[in-house]
Amino acid sequence: MPIPAIGPTTRAYSILSVSLWPLLYGGGLLGAYFAFRSERPVLWFNVVYLSVVLAIGVFERLMPYARRWHHSDGEAFNDVAHTLMSKGLVQVVAAVGASFPLLVATFAQPVLATHNGLWPTQWPLFAQVVLGLFLAEFGLYWAHRLAHERLTFWRFHALHHSVVRLWVVNTGRFHIVDSLFKAILSQVPLYLLGAPLPVFLWIGAVTAFTGLLTHCNIDVRTGWLDYVFSTPRLHRWHHSRKLSEGNTNYCENVILWDQVFGTYFNPPRPSSVDIGISGTIARGFLRQLAQPFSAAGLREILGGRPAEAQE
Repeated sequence: MPIPAIGPTTRAYSILSVSLWPLLYGGGLLGAYFAFRSERPVLWFNVVYLSVVLAIGVFERLMPYARRWHHSDGEAFNDVAHTLMSKGLVQVVAAVGASFPLLVATFAQPVLATHNGLWPTQWPLFAQVVLGLFLAEFGLYWAHRLAHERLTFWRFHALHHSVVRLWVVNTGRFHIVDSLFKAILSQVPLYLLGAPLPVFLWIGAVTAFTGLLTHCNIDVRTGWLDYVFSTPRLHRWHHSRKLSEGNTNYCENVILWDQVFGTYFNPPRPSSVDIGISGTIARGFLRQLAQPFSAAGLREILGGRPAEAQE
């Protein structure tokens, strides 16, 4: 049975539109705090993560940003499959793929604990997490920007941008090569500096919940938060079909590096609902994985344009 939408002129709608983003984000991180203190942090983090997914799914029906995004694009199965593939096959049993960084950090704990580096372990954990987040974001920013500006990486990243609607289910729709490239640029520097396990855990949590919210189809009003965090409003611009709008807002969590490098974009008008790419992505999960590796597949991704025109 369809969930009735809340009227945009009601007081409840106005209150929810302002409070939902911080409530869902803060609620997810609070749940992560208790999950990390438990004896089974990965299990309980997945429980928290799935709870936030369900909550977002409900509010996407109650107060959608774009009602037309409710219509199926036939890609839900592929979206879930790419999420599980990109974030770790070992998470299939838990049915949640976005906590792969937690699993990696858990198995890497003996190495991380004995690794002597330059990391300021004497700092309070909160300060270490903030530092780690900004450093990881620097790697994520350049991995993401290169994925838009260089054909070598765009051929894999195009899968994520091929969606014609944003909703919580396609949050993790990334080609596995795309995900590995981002992980290398964001995680390896922290490891080399000797960042401890809790820093990896918290960066994984922040990235997981921010990703869910940036892709949600909820009419949230984030105001001044748009100048600090990667919000749904900013990320809708990033998914725009227009290159002048889409090649912006590359940061995944905090928007600092877009501000520094001049790629921040937030004009005073409703953000785009005309999203997608000019090319064509193959139908079917396995074909989508294979498509970037063939010349014919690359031509499809580029919409028939010559590869040299994309560099």
